[in-house]
Amino acid sequence: MSQPHSLDFTLDPLDNERLASLCGPFDAHLRQIEGALGVEIANRANVFRLSGSEPALGAAARLIKALYEEAADTALDAAAIALRLSQANVDDVVLRSYAAQDVAVKVKRGTVRGRGANQARYLHQIARHDINFGIGPAGTGKTFLAVAMAVDALNESRVQRLILVRPAVEAGEKLGFLPGDLSQKVDPYLRPLYDALYEMLGVEKVTKLLERNVIEIAPLAYMRGRTLNDAFVILDEAQNTTVEQMKMFLTRLGFGSTAVITGDLTQTDLPKHISSGLRDAIEVLKGVDGVSFTFFESRDVVRHPLVARIVNAYERREQATRPAASHNDNSDTP
Repeated sequence: MSQPHSLDFTLDPLDNERLASLCGPFDAHLRQIEGALGVEIANRANVFRLSGSEPALGAAARLIKALYEEAADTALDAAAIALRLSQANVDDVVLRSYAAQDVAVKVKRGTVRGRGANQARYLHQIARHDINFGIGPAGTGKTFLAVAMAVDALNESRVQRLILVRPAVEAGEKLGFLPGDLSQKVDPYLRPLYDALYEMLGVEKVTKLLERNVIEIAPLAYMRGRTLNDAFVILDEAQNTTVEQMKMFLTRLGFGSTAVITGDLTQTDLPKHISSGLRDAIEVLKGVDGVSFTFFESRDVVRHPLVARIVNAYERREQATRPAASHNDNSDTP
C-alpha cells in the first residue's frame, strides 16, 4: 500500500471567477475530483495542496490545472467535470493505490461511522462511486448507512434532493386498491427509510422537506422515463425488482447523482418463475467501473445478537437443501 504524499502548486494567474467555476458551489467540483481520484484537495484562493498516493497526485494536479485553463472561457458544471474525469483515462492502479478512509457522517443525533470493516468499506464505496450496491441480511446497516450518506450529501449541498424508491412488495406493484394518494399508498413500504430520516433530521424537518419535494418518495414503477440529476437516490428492498425494473432504474441516473441499491437475496418475494433484478445485476455489472458492491454477512449484524444466530441458522438450512434448489432463479446465494 502506498504511503500518503502531498503536492503543492499554485494556479496562475489568480482569477476569482475561474476559481469559483473550478471549485463549484460549496466546492462540489473538488469533492467530485476527490471521490474519483482518491485524493484530498485543500486550497486557499489559488494555492492548492493535494494529499494521497503519489500516482493519484500527479493525475489530480494535471486535471485541476487543465480545468482551470478551461474555466477561462467555459462555465464548468458537474457534467463537465465528469466528462474530463472520463477523458483523463486514469489507470486503475491510481484509483486503488490508497487506503480506505474513515467516513464520518454528521447528523442531528451525532456522528455516524461504520461499525466494523464491512460497514466502513460500504461508506467509503458510496463516497467514491456513483452506483453502489449493499447486499446482505437484515440488521447489517445497509439502508441506515445509505440514508446517512444521503442526508450528508443534502446537508453539504452536493445534491439538491433525495429520492427514496422501493418496489411495493408485489412485482406488479398493484397499488391502486390501497386508500389515499400516491404518498400514502407507498408510505408503509418506505417506513424503514422514514425511520432513518427521522432519526437523522428530526420529524419536523423531514416533513418540511417532503412538502417542498426536496425529499421525494416513489414506487419503482413511477421512475420510468425520468432522468435524475443532482440527486441521491436509494432503492431499498431491491431483491424484489425484476430484471427489467433494475435495468430501468439504473439507467435513470444523471449527472451529479449517486444511487445506492440495497437488498437481501434471501428474502425475495417475487414469484418463483421470475428472476430477481438484484441477482442479475450482480452478475451483469461485476467489474464495471464506477459501480461498487459491498456484501454483508451475519457477523455484520448490529441488531440483537440473536439476529445473527437466526441468520446463520437459515444459512445452514439453505446450504443443506441447495442441491435440490439449484435450478431455482431465486436461490439464496449470490
